[in-house]
Amino acid sequence: MRLDQFLRASRLVLRRTVAQELCEAGAVLVGGVAARSSRAVRVGDEIAIERRERLLTVRVLAVPDARQTSKQQAATLYEIVSDERRAENE
Repeated sequence: MRLDQFLRASRLVLRRTVAQELCEAGAVLVGGVAARSSRAVRVGDEIAIERRERLLTVRVLAVPDARQTSKQQAATLYEIVSDERRAENE
């Protein structure tokens, strides 16, 4: 599954276009490297999403078969590794 589709299916990002924009801006890292929205997501990947003053890092536990997932299924696709708040002037 594509990275932008996974971010949407897991509900880490509300819209796929927003996920694509974050990837283009370099705000999404997979394994510590900036990732394109077309990158394939695999079980075990660590995805870091930087938005405003927040850095959320998750580990992929499962990749869904379909792009549409329920709220309960979306919560089982990843585990939160860290959720950091950063100061604005960094």
